[in-house]
Amino acid sequence: QVQLVESGGGLVQPGGSLRLSCSASGRAFGQYAMAWFRQAPGKEREFVSRVTWSGNSTYYADFAKGRFTISRDNAKKMVYLQMNSLKAEDSAVYYCAASLPTRVALIYDAHRYEYWGQGTQVTVSS
Repeated sequence: QVQLVESGGGLVQPGGSLRLSCSASGRAFGQYAMAWFRQAPGKEREFVSRVTWSGNSTYYADFAKGRFTISRDNAKKMVYLQMNSLKAEDSAVYYCAASLPTRVALIYDAHRYEYWGQGTQVTVSS
């Protein structure tokens, strides 16, 4: 099993940056691909980014490309999401999630992820 705890959310002005962290526990962490999803009020949970277990491959939603960067440190059992040039529409609860390797076509589906954190709120507002 894998337990996930997010941190790093908060209030930031438009154009600002935040770095989200996800701390994992459990022996199997290195076997799992890790991802970030987000959910705004009244909207469905949506894929943000994913990194493979090795860290060699990353995937991004179109809105995240060029602004967000996902990374992981397997030795520390940590996953990060660096978010730059934040916009008001980025405001949401951000969740860290873990899944075993799967086909690329399926990585955007939240149901494919076995473990989830409790989420961290990101608010982008002036």
